[in-house]
Amino acid sequence: MYEVVIPAAGQGKRMKAGKNKLFLELSGVPIIVYTLRVFDEDPQCTGIILAINPDEEEMFANLIATYKLKKIKQWVSGGKERQQSVYNGIKVLHAETDIVLVHDGARPFINHALIYQLTEAAMTHGGAVLAVPVKDTIKKATDNIVVETVERSSLWAVQTPQAFRVPLLTKAHDIADSEGFLGTDDASLLERINEPVIIIEGEYDNIKITTQEDLYFAEAILQKQRSFKG
Repeated sequence: MYEVVIPAAGQGKRMKAGKNKLFLELSGVPIIVYTLRVFDEDPQCTGIILAINPDEEEMFANLIATYKLKKIKQWVSGGKERQQSVYNGIKVLHAETDIVLVHDGARPFINHALIYQLTEAAMTHGGAVLAVPVKDTIKKATDNIVVETVERSSLWAVQTPQAFRVPLLTKAHDIADSEGFLGTDDASLLERINEPVIIIEGEYDNIKITTQEDLYFAEAILQKQRSFKG
């Protein structure tokens, strides 16, 4: 059993949509609804905590009512940075919750099988992340001049959800907050205090919708999922 914190307060500047990208639609349904449904329909999920922009509270409330989402435990104010939004979210977890997932609102294609692998790994090791092997050649450059071709066999592109034992994630966030450290993801906060983080291989379809081009990929993934179900 787990609770999940979903940061949903970003403005999606790279999307250039002029609004929160999570309200953009895929086949007539807002992106955030696809994401929330995965957890709402998971019997292992005991609650969803949304970190939102307070100005969008009414919009989220309308979506939750329209799509009959039942596991939204509460929402908290999103911070200026994603890390602050997650920190606000973990502060309101149920006292008996042992495992917390952190998931991007803009990753609508996660599935229950991967979630279960993550939660099991987090129970055993304390922290676990989804990631996929890097497929492209990676080059390190300075002033647009290549200085190194990075050996890629050990490189992974990290996704969400990321799963943690609650005391560990809380400790990592407390330390980061007190020291003014801003990490690139929640796992990096555990890494800097020397706590192990296990990789669970994810799926390339678990994309984060960030740019206009990603919307085309997302529609294609939806079509593929529908063909499998059909």
